[in-house]
Amino acid sequence: MKRTFAIPTFGGKSCAHFGHCESFAVVEVNETVIGAVEFMDPPAHQPGTYPRFLAEQGVNIVIAGGMGAMAQNLFQENNIEVHMGVGVEEPGILVAQFLKNELQTGDNLCNHDSDDHHRCAD
Repeated sequence: MKRTFAIPTFGGKSCAHFGHCESFAVVEVNETVIGAVEFMDPPAHQPGTYPRFLAEQGVNIVIAGGMGAMAQNLFQENNIEVHMGVGVEEPGILVAQFLKNELQTGDNLCNHDSDDHHRCAD
């Protein structure tokens, strides 16, 4: 079974907030064989653009530190699994941990305050 993972990154490692990444690491997995990590520049950030962009890339699974409710809902509508609360790590390591059922997830690392501005953990 082929699966495609996407991880929001900053400086080559996962970042805390999906919507504030500099690139997406896209990793294809065939059965349990992890392919090369390809870094893709995202389109200009507007609400809803990143989930649509990743769905167009054939992504099945997103691993992120955190993201807003709108992005979570859009991924769900596109049948894309979301795993949040991961720490800063290299994308290939996160995918390997996922495949071994060892991925450590936790709380959504992004909080939104009342005036809808983002305050995200590093």
